Amino acid sequence: MEKLVDPVYLETQSRALLDWLLAEVLVLSSFGQLAVIVLAYLIAYMGRRQWGRLIALLTHWRGADNIVAKTGETLSVVALPFIWLVLQYVFGLIAAFAEWPHHLMTVTVSLLTVWIIIRLTTVLIRDKSWAKAITIGAWTVAALNIVNLLDPTMAFLDSLSITLGDLRISLLLVIKGMLSLAILLWLASMSSRLLEQRIHALPNITPSMQVLFTKLARMLLLVIAVFVAMSIVGIDLTAFAVFSGALGVGIGFGLQKSVSNLFTGMMILMDRSIKPGDVIEVGDTYGTINSLGGRYASVITRDGIEHLIPNEELVTQRVANWTHSDSDIRLRLSVGIAYGSDVPLAMQTCIEAAKTVERVLPRRNPNCLILGFGDSSIDLELRIWISDPQNGVANIKSEVFLQIWKMFKEKGIEMPFPQRDVHIKSGPLAV
Repeated sequence: MEKLVDPVYLETQSRALLDWLLAEVLVLSSFGQLAVIVLAYLIAYMGRRQWGRLIALLTHWRGADNIVAKTGETLSVVALPFIWLVLQYVFGLIAAFAEWPHHLMTVTVSLLTVWIIIRLTTVLIRDKSWAKAITIGAWTVAALNIVNLLDPTMAFLDSLSITLGDLRISLLLVIKGMLSLAILLWLASMSSRLLEQRIHALPNITPSMQVLFTKLARMLLLVIAVFVAMSIVGIDLTAFAVFSGALGVGIGFGLQKSVSNLFTGMMILMDRSIKPGDVIEVGDTYGTINSLGGRYASVITRDGIEHLIPNEELVTQRVANWTHSDSDIRLRLSVGIAYGSDVPLAMQTCIEAAKTVERVLPRRNPNCLILGFGDSSIDLELRIWISDPQNGVANIKSEVFLQIWKMFKEKGIEMPFPQRDVHIKSGPLAV
């Protein structure tokens, strides 16, 4: 503390700082680097509009995915630092090749890289924790690069290693592998989404085949991403031959149901027996297929309950597909009238009542038949056709029954009710 108020000490430190500034900062090479940095900035500033137009043209094509459009908008925003970074990197390479001082340009490249990474991360990655982790990592790498500690740090991380046979695993290798895998999985996910959108736009492919191709493409891209990430970090893929054999045995014994559902699902998609949007009935479950997954089919009932039916059950059990080849289905409604009623009039009234309901198909005329003579009624059956079973069956029956009741009441047609005739047989009185 005494040195801080000592004039001699303060004067000595000030002279040392001034000498350092004159020797390291206020020199011709530093001013030259600053001039190059300013020149690169001016060129980037003038070219940012052309860059923005080019990005908009490449990312806002018809049918482009939202994430592609958002990426294009982000790249347009970072047009200035991106062009500045490219120019600064080129100028830095030229200076290094000519053995000129270029430490200020190196610092500028590091800071611009961090700026662009953080900007892209905040837009493209929705998870805030991942975005924060990437931001901290980018600033850490930039800081180590600025103070020339990046190479020693990487050497230290590489020294922390273990050896498993011929495979050497270091902390640096693990970090590189995780980063490579994360980037490749993100690229695979985005590519699969773009491919899925393009497949769904193809008019000659059925919905079931679209689902099949989409899932196969996603699985293939993910597998490729994993293997490429392992190749990048230098892992010999032949070392996994034994592991794959053991995995096959494990699948054969422990994952029979899962594998069976997976291949059954692929079989369903290929033979197109059911597809998303079909109305099916499996056991006691009746509803619309929402999606076909790798292990199960999602069926939503009219009650809003989503049933996840394993794919194996869709093959081993009897499935009623109400809309497999034709969405028109016929419904049978039982109607009873009293024995004293006008039967032909009642039959014609049932047909007229059905025609007043909007969902009943007018191109397929309703029909009414006599099924038999019951204990208390003449049993009629009204047959109607509808083309939208996904909108419910019980509700359309209720609507038709209501119209029949109204018209029966108007025309005096009596509805039956149980009745019995009781005959009392009298016998001789006992004395």
